[in-house]
Amino acid sequence: MNFKNNFSFLLLIITSNLFWSCETKKENEKQNQNEKNMTTITDIHTFAKPNESIMTHISLDLKVNFEEKTLSGKAIIDIKNTENAKEFWFDSKFLQIEKITLDENETTTTFKINEAKPHVGAGVQVNIKPETKKINVYYKTDKSAAALQWLSPSQTAGKKNPFLFTQSQAILARSWVPCQDSPGIRFTYSAKITVPKGLMALMSAENPEKISENGVYQFKMTQKIPAYLLALSVGELSYKKYDERSGVYAEPIMLEKSYKEFEDLPTMITAAEELYGKYAWEKYDVLLLPPSFPFGGMENPRLTFATPTILAGDKSLTSLIAHELAHSWSGNLVTNATWDDFWLNEGFTVYFERRIMEKIKGKSYSKMLGFLGYQDLQKTLNELKDKPKDTHLKLDLKDRDPDDGVTEIAYEKGYFFLRTIEELVGREKMDNFIKNYFQKNAFQSMNTESFIEYLQKNLPETSKMDLKEWIYAPNLPKNCPKVSADRFENIDKELAKFKENKEENIAKDISSHEWLYFIRGLGDKLTLTQMENLDKKYQFTASNNAEILTAWLGLSIRSEYKKAYPKLESFLNEVGRRKFLMPLYTSLLKSNQKELAKQIYQKSRQNYHAVATSSLDELFK
Repeated sequence: MNFKNNFSFLLLIITSNLFWSCETKKENEKQNQNEKNMTTITDIHTFAKPNESIMTHISLDLKVNFEEKTLSGKAIIDIKNTENAKEFWFDSKFLQIEKITLDENETTTTFKINEAKPHVGAGVQVNIKPETKKINVYYKTDKSAAALQWLSPSQTAGKKNPFLFTQSQAILARSWVPCQDSPGIRFTYSAKITVPKGLMALMSAENPEKISENGVYQFKMTQKIPAYLLALSVGELSYKKYDERSGVYAEPIMLEKSYKEFEDLPTMITAAEELYGKYAWEKYDVLLLPPSFPFGGMENPRLTFATPTILAGDKSLTSLIAHELAHSWSGNLVTNATWDDFWLNEGFTVYFERRIMEKIKGKSYSKMLGFLGYQDLQKTLNELKDKPKDTHLKLDLKDRDPDDGVTEIAYEKGYFFLRTIEELVGREKMDNFIKNYFQKNAFQSMNTESFIEYLQKNLPETSKMDLKEWIYAPNLPKNCPKVSADRFENIDKELAKFKENKEENIAKDISSHEWLYFIRGLGDKLTLTQMENLDKKYQFTASNNAEILTAWLGLSIRSEYKKAYPKLESFLNEVGRRKFLMPLYTSLLKSNQKELAKQIYQKSRQNYHAVATSSLDELFK
């Protein structure tokens, strides 16, 4: 290499170092600003006092014990204190704390665990000094830890090995990790997880692609995340990648099926980046979980957890993956500061999801999603007619479980609010606004009031909107965008024939969304003859599509079509997704099938995650 090349190379190194130095400085400034913000925002669902002492990193060393159904070991929490700090507070939900020490020399200290309160658990007060840098917590999880679901081999696809997965959202991280469990408090983490040999451990971090011979796994997450994005899964798993930044984990018996179903994933990532900027988390993998997983998906950074109920065989339900991918920007990158601001996560994500699907499958496809979403929203508004405050975008969840806010209000009313802004300012200006919103507020939290201020500053046209009516008032404003879907027009014609007792003729190759629209449009209750004829013609009871099947089983309950009941019972026994469980059990309890509902629930409850049973137990009271 000649001098000129040497000089150019040196200049490149210097320039690169300056660039990364600037980037690191910007990142640190953002983190400092976020920590400063959290001293002024009150989160009613945490005992943390970030204005005195805030966590910045956690290092876990845990052993997974399937026989005891516990995690045990040590958590080292790095903290940042004020000049007068005397206490560090963290959240706990039935953690069995053996001892707590301070710093690397393990100085003995005292701590106090408050009396547990409903929903939030207990606060743990640790006595510290301003110069304290680390809190060392030696602990074991309780068998009742709400975040953890321990599955026997019979509850897995492979039927040979046990399985474990976590669900930390909304405030369940505190049941398996001692932490300041608030969405507004961000930290990095590392972990050493020891599992039985032959099993693989995965986290929301840098992950292995092969099973470790000794059962020990090391993890690192260098980007700051809130506690609800802490995730762990352990089981007999295999990995197959699409490219260098995306792939699928699943039980070996489910891997090829999952791989084929999600093969549009790289295209989705590219489409998302073209819309709102570079993907910030390096890798994006999907883990297919056993059917007891309570949600459709969970947006854990680098590793989306997904339910097998989206394996329809025709990719028709993979908009859920687009939704979880969108969370990599809305939620994971810019996070709701408290659970009262949950709509900021989900409204943006639904909007982004539908833009991704429009880019991949066309506007007519996205319009179907919007139309069905509007139907879901109307149903929720009707269900909450006696709780009008729960239809506000900005919630008041004081003394309540944050899961009470997980309704279509946050998702669909939030989406239509953003659609209204788009129609006011135009799509180009809207896209620029959202892209800049993610970039300028990356790795920070945002509450509703700060968002309104940011919105009015950057899109002054929104002063023409009644923002209070959208955000702080019940139901939907009159200026909510109208929805239509041209691909439903043919279905409307066939529904009209059906209601006139004429022979309808639905094409067998229509999308899942069209089938769903058709079933919803049949009415609240049909005669047994109508149900039998429809089932014979379209094989709804035999459907492998969970969305179609749930709609059909609901209609079967209301119509007392008992030929579908064996499928209903097996479906409720196998599937743990709350979205499907709640409407089906509700329909059974409202019908004259209350005893059947109780029998099925008593038998199947053990197969459900605590997130699902907490809602269902209330339903059965």
